[in-house]
Amino acid sequence: MRATVKDVARLAQVSPKTVSNVVNGTTPVSDAMRIRVEAAMLELEYVPNLSARALRNGRSGLIALALPDLSTPYSAEMAHHFVVAAGARGLGVQMEETAISGERELQLISKARAHLIDGLILNPVLLPSVSVQAGARLPPTVFIGEVDQRVGDHVWVDNVAATQELTLHLVGLGHRRIAIMGSMRSETSRLRMKGYRAALRIARIARDRRLEIANPDWFPAGGAQAMTSYLIEHPLPDAIVCMTDSIAIGAISALWSLGHRVPEDVSVVGYDNINNGAFAVPPLTTIDFDKPTYATTVLDLLEARIADPERPVERVTMPHRLVVRQSSAPPRTAAVR
Repeated sequence: MRATVKDVARLAQVSPKTVSNVVNGTTPVSDAMRIRVEAAMLELEYVPNLSARALRNGRSGLIALALPDLSTPYSAEMAHHFVVAAGARGLGVQMEETAISGERELQLISKARAHLIDGLILNPVLLPSVSVQAGARLPPTVFIGEVDQRVGDHVWVDNVAATQELTLHLVGLGHRRIAIMGSMRSETSRLRMKGYRAALRIARIARDRRLEIANPDWFPAGGAQAMTSYLIEHPLPDAIVCMTDSIAIGAISALWSLGHRVPEDVSVVGYDNINNGAFAVPPLTTIDFDKPTYATTVLDLLEARIADPERPVERVTMPHRLVVRQSSAPPRTAAVR
């Protein structure tokens, strides 16, 4: 027969309430007491009845994290930090992929309304997304990413300021023909382009549309393809701002294949500070933010929203920092002078 809370309490020589406190994490117990209860649970192969708990408190203990594309290194890293942070709170995480689909976003919102999940962390990509429109009836939801909206709690990094700082880093090294490479389709691209152009204005460098390189996707293969195609018809820029680290890694690969050296011939910088960027050849200059703190901040807001759906909407801008590595350097002509 399946072990019950009373069976665990009897073996651990504690009250059933103490067992519930250990299982649910609702009330602190001493380390010694927790160890006794956990040992009894293990010996009896006790499994908490999550369905019964959900019926009692109206919660499933499960939240959903919806990202545009789970196959990217950036999404994998962010998902890891959310799962770790949620697990520390006793929450399970259901992973979802929206594939930049407004219809899929609405399906997830409906699922949350039906209480199949307690709350939703959603990363919309396109500004016209139905889920971020005024008047939308939302379940407990926290938006992450670059789509600026006022219908729900929102955590993001200031992409305009970050890309402006990244571009001005290249200007400060002495570069003037600075290109930018990205998909040119999403709100992320629009904001990072805005920061790039703002930096050019600050540096009094005329905008040159020929240095704005369209890229089909966010992956290294797309960055390599776009870089190769671009250099067939255009001269090599002094430096390249890539809208993600994955694009930058692809661009560096293409440049190497064509016989161009980074950073001797051209500087390349990325954005997001994914783990692979530090091990690119050369290591990648990029924009970083504290991903574990980001995940914790989002979950704090989500739990507060679940507890009080009528609380005022909050918007949190996470700090960023420029990480300078070996992929960016002064141009060779400047070094000679």
